[in-house]
Amino acid sequence: MTTPAPAAVPGKTLGIVAVIVAFLAAPIGFILGLVAKSQSKKAGAKNTPAVVAIVLGLLFTIGYIIIFSVIGAGVAAFSSQCAELGSGVHTDGAVTITCP
Repeated sequence: MTTPAPAAVPGKTLGIVAVIVAFLAAPIGFILGLVAKSQSKKAGAKNTPAVVAIVLGLLFTIGYIIIFSVIGAGVAAFSSQCAELGSGVHTDGAVTITCP
């Protein structure tokens, strides 16, 4: 006598996909996690992978925003320095700046 397989939890597969996507494209993983969580909630089931995808997607998105802001600020500072110094190689103590 075999026992029947348990019923699939709606949104569970999408939740697992959302976790994977959260590592590759955080905002999309976040959105997929929300959709998976919504599907499971309608069925009255828990969906841990969806919650993990939501948290990771949100944290990674915030991290990307911070990293790109810092990089942008650095590029802006470099451009500002080169605008003041002009084209060429400039040395100030131990710091060398090469401007196009």
